[in-house]
Amino acid sequence: MDPSVIYKLLSTPEWESAEAAGVFAGSDVDRRDGYIHFSTAAQVGETARRHFAGRTGLTLLAVDTNRLGDALRWEPSRGGDLFPHLYGDLPADAVTRVAELPDLVPADDAEAADRESPGDAVARAVAEALSRL
Repeated sequence: MDPSVIYKLLSTPEWESAEAAGVFAGSDVDRRDGYIHFSTAAQVGETARRHFAGRTGLTLLAVDTNRLGDALRWEPSRGGDLFPHLYGDLPADAVTRVAELPDLVPADDAEAADRESPGDAVARAVAEALSRL
């Protein structure tokens, strides 16, 4: 794990708006919780599986932690693992790489649905995007 790079999964329109504004103030969930949620490379697949299953139009951001200062804190969360939380806005210039995830077509038949759940499909798409970043 490279602690100098963390990841944010968000909707593509959210990223496009943030990029135009030069700053990302967080998603609805981030603002409700009082900080912007991030994951490490090892955590982002499970984050995708739990919180983004079945969603389309997603973008994965790679963020340089050295550009975030003291507003970035590592705090216990899921399973006691330390997760990066940003108590402030994310400057767009801290984003070093961007990967749009492909829209995943939900399975129409039971056999296909048995092979891969929506959560597994989005986690797989995140893993493939990580390999390109």
